[in-house]
Amino acid sequence: MHAGRRIDLANRRSDGIDVTLWWSPDDDSVSIEVLHQPSDSTFELAVDPSRALDAYYHPFAYAAWRSPELLEVAA
Repeated sequence: MHAGRRIDLANRRSDGIDVTLWWSPDDDSVSIEVLHQPSDSTFELAVDPSRALDAYYHPFAYAAWRSPELLEVAA
């Protein structure tokens, strides 16, 4: 998603799902990356900084709200 430098702000793992919250200081953008380990499927989603923690703790709900087509990748 971002070609520039990114900083891992938070990462968590649960039930085969990894969620990472990224910040790009070059453009001050925030994104979440979700990896479903059993299927090796992943998606990344740009996040409004004011909703970063919502997206981090509830990535599938946030994706369904913002980009429902991404959930097909994680299925």
